[in-house]
Amino acid sequence: MAYKSIQTICTDPARTAQTFGAAASLAIAQDAHLDALAIGIDRSQISYSYVGASVAVMQLSQENATTDVKAVEAAIRTAAGAAGPALRWSSETAIAMIGGMTELVALRARFADLVILGKPYGTKHGEEEEAIVESAMFEGQAPVLILPDTTVDASSIGKRIVVAWNQSREGLTAIRHALPFLQKAEKVFITIIDPPQHGPERSDPGGALCTMLVRHGVKAEVSVLARTMPRISDVLARHARDQNADMIVMGAYGHSRFREAILGGATRHMLETAEVPIFMAH
Repeated sequence: MAYKSIQTICTDPARTAQTFGAAASLAIAQDAHLDALAIGIDRSQISYSYVGASVAVMQLSQENATTDVKAVEAAIRTAAGAAGPALRWSSETAIAMIGGMTELVALRARFADLVILGKPYGTKHGEEEEAIVESAMFEGQAPVLILPDTTVDASSIGKRIVVAWNQSREGLTAIRHALPFLQKAEKVFITIIDPPQHGPERSDPGGALCTMLVRHGVKAEVSVLARTMPRISDVLARHARDQNADMIVMGAYGHSRFREAILGGATRHMLETAEVPIFMAH
């Protein structure tokens, strides 16, 4: 099993080189094809206005979106050139409003083995970046690798991996999708925080999962931790630092009454504070 079709989606000209560059490194390491989607965001969300004003606003917004997508496309081509001839890649461009982006992103993600995206939260990050992550995972049903804001060499990540395990369907889905990384890792830490005393794995927390992964050639061990901090995500992040891990694998959780899902609190907090790449699936 390997990742052969990798997708990345870029909207911010300032961050495109970093995101595409990391995706390119990983695509070369995996002998995969990299598909890049550059999106210009049309931010004209007009509810009412004076006669003629809406036309002017829409035209300006579309012009800005066109300028942005051209800058993103140029950054992609520059980064692809820097990656060298070993990279097999293609790109396309589109302009969309945030509300109309869901189907576009989901369709591209649906046929990818892995989607690589930049961190969706930060002082200069647009709201469209969270929408892209949600669309890829929930509507597209694709595994997503979220990169931190710091520069990472994606070809070398995944040597020491922390796997968050809580016996959930989402967690197991993420682990199955992450097998190509897990099988190549030098060490995998199956991490369980405050396992329930009366749960199905109470006598051997993480034992069945560890056995499954070892049979796939994964060098795995189980770490059972106490919840010593208010947020489980903080305990998990601290454990990753303690183990010098360069990736965290976890299930993505969501909730919504109006659409398929939006990122739940624990998932959102993990992404907000991410210091290493986070592999997620739903």
